Amino acid sequence: MPDRGLYASYPSLRSRVVVVTGGASGIGAAIVEAFAAQASQVAFLDVQAEAGRQLAARLEAAGAPAPLFVECDLTDIAALQTAVAAVIGKLGTVDVLVNNAGNDTRHTVEEVTAEFWDRSIAVNLRHQFFMAQAVLPGMRNAGRGSIVNMSSIAWVIPSTNVPVYVTAKAGIVGMTRTLAREVGKENIRVNCILPGAILTERQQRLWFTPAYKAEVMAAQALKRFILPEEVARLVLFLAADDSAAITGQSCVIDGGWV
Repeated sequence: MPDRGLYASYPSLRSRVVVVTGGASGIGAAIVEAFAAQASQVAFLDVQAEAGRQLAARLEAAGAPAPLFVECDLTDIAALQTAVAAVIGKLGTVDVLVNNAGNDTRHTVEEVTAEFWDRSIAVNLRHQFFMAQAVLPGMRNAGRGSIVNMSSIAWVIPSTNVPVYVTAKAGIVGMTRTLAREVGKENIRVNCILPGAILTERQQRLWFTPAYKAEVMAAQALKRFILPEEVARLVLFLAADDSAAITGQSCVIDGGWV
């Protein structure tokens, strides 16, 4: 686990119940680890069962409060709702929801079928709405809550070879803004984060070719790659009471690309 002494500690996050989707790897795993380091009660949902169990075991062995891993296919809304109910039954009302799960598989306009469209929207957008819907009753009763949705700068640039993904990521910004208005009167905040090219294991393995690395370095003001834990630290801030007056916003973390 990272040395908490190097970065901010948020007392308001201690013991708060946090749910992270897509938390078994990449940015999601960094987010789970960051909340665990704040002594939050963390639950994370992911379809990657083995990776999820390994992360939970590693964090517990490192001395963090044992996170709760729930295997779940977020494209199955009934399964999603059951998983959230199980988390609430075990940990109590959700204080923070981080809608992180997504998939940026490359595709051309010509390759997109109706089935691919539906699947991509389900993986990248639909579950974010239904996760929020599932946790909102408890947040309303508690009179507080923070929802952080993961979008992307992909729709701002805009990126090519991922048209349905880009469409979903743009939709997340609109969803964030309207949900913030819907629930603001109940002291529930909804924000989104737009990462740029983040140096995750998956991105390095699949997409970080020499040509793409050169493109990123040419585009960014900062001439280095952004790390998953840097995104996680932004999530912590938006989840904590330190950002209590911030809602409906899109926070970019991209090294100055856009």
